[in-house]
Amino acid sequence: MTAESDIELVRQVLPTIPFLRSYRGPIERLGGLTNMVFRLGEYCVRLPGKGTEEYINRQNEVVAAQAAAAVGVSPEILYVDRASGEMVSRFVEDAVTMSPERFRTTPGAPMRAGIAFRKLHDSGAVFPARFELFAMIDEYLGVLSTRHVAPPEGYHAVLKEAEAVRTALNAHPLPNVSCHCDPLCENFLDSGNRMWVVDWEYCGMNDPMWDLADLSVEGEFDTAQEQEMIEAYFDGEPSASELGRIVIYKAMCDLLWTLWGLIQLAADNPATDFRAYADTRFARCRALMQTEGFKAALADVARG
Repeated sequence: MTAESDIELVRQVLPTIPFLRSYRGPIERLGGLTNMVFRLGEYCVRLPGKGTEEYINRQNEVVAAQAAAAVGVSPEILYVDRASGEMVSRFVEDAVTMSPERFRTTPGAPMRAGIAFRKLHDSGAVFPARFELFAMIDEYLGVLSTRHVAPPEGYHAVLKEAEAVRTALNAHPLPNVSCHCDPLCENFLDSGNRMWVVDWEYCGMNDPMWDLADLSVEGEFDTAQEQEMIEAYFDGEPSASELGRIVIYKAMCDLLWTLWGLIQLAADNPATDFRAYADTRFARCRALMQTEGFKAALADVARG
């Protein structure tokens, strides 16, 4: 689709949104891997992507987005169509959409992300859905079984190896808390003194260490960046078990999102080369699981 056709799509939606029916101002496409996001003055309009209804719980997303806004982690939600997934939020002025490069070059950005995660995790918010790693892998494999796209060679063997991860994580589980679960860099908006988090499609009650691990992977954090985020989150040093969970989840998020990438490939999502995306994530997962550091992390988590 062209930029003009994308903008025409959002124009067709405006009559259904009471406070935007008469909007005649500029419309700016902001991006999004699966959805289409636009700025309309002080508003941000999100149109759901093709096929997302197969694996996104829109009711959960709405509850979570509103709860995250209430605790000051996410922008105010102004309109939702629960059936279609269309959503309007307040546009955050003077905030920059993050990327791996911006996380590298913006002083304090990993720290602010860690603080935002802590605020969310400590909020007491209860999301309707539970983000359960291995159940989601099974669900995504089920979706792929109806498509003509296969997981990378060796995927099922690595998944079998990951049973040791399941055992270790379940030995001394952390309490599930409200988590974002999909901390792509572009889901962070940095104002310089505050980090906002958007896009709650995959959120759920989850082990809080998932969010830290996944952002470290998505942001391509080096050791110093990861340490900055972790220290800000814990306001000090985490335990060996907590650090071990972060290491484990860095591999497991790649194992899961490999399948997500293949679902996008099957849906003909043109946003990026999703075959390369999936293959890269799986290779990174397998490489990490073969390291001595991963084995040590597994032992630390199993000990609790």
